Amino acid sequence: MAIGERIHFFRLLRGMTQKYLGTAVGFPEKSADVRLAQYETGTRSPKADLTAALAQVLDVAPQALSVPDIDSYIGLMHTLFTLEDIYGITVSEADGEVCLKLNKENGADLLPMLITWKEQARKYRNGEISKEQYDQWRYNYPKYDETQQWAKIPSQELNDAMVEAFKDRLKGM
Repeated sequence: MAIGERIHFFRLLRGMTQKYLGTAVGFPEKSADVRLAQYETGTRSPKADLTAALAQVLDVAPQALSVPDIDSYIGLMHTLFTLEDIYGITVSEADGEVCLKLNKENGADLLPMLITWKEQARKYRNGEISKEQYDQWRYNYPKYDETQQWAKIPSQELNDAMVEAFKDRLKGM
């Protein structure tokens, strides 16, 4: 699925109009819906800063918008082949059903993430969390993953404020 389709998916999921989302990311009200339509149809492709702004308004991680092109079975198959090459995920069989299997040697870093995903999916299936909570966890991953230690990077605004606050001290260095 292309980035435009993901923007469209999340916009509808959040109940937003193109005009609302467009103005929320800073487009002029007059052309906000036209600009958003261009991104959703793939006529234009958003740069990283716009993708980040869209993700923030849509309350998802930027990576949830920038997924690989899996809009066809052929594209999905090539994505799966790439996952095999990079992470050691292979096709297998369990209990008479086709499944994907992680090679622990190649995918050692991925294993804890998949286990966490499996746990969240189990909670959803068992009614311990709602569909909305499960989707919030998935679409903002790793933000709500409490099992991992992720490096937190300060925002650009915080970084700029810190530089401004210590500007006098930096001059003497």
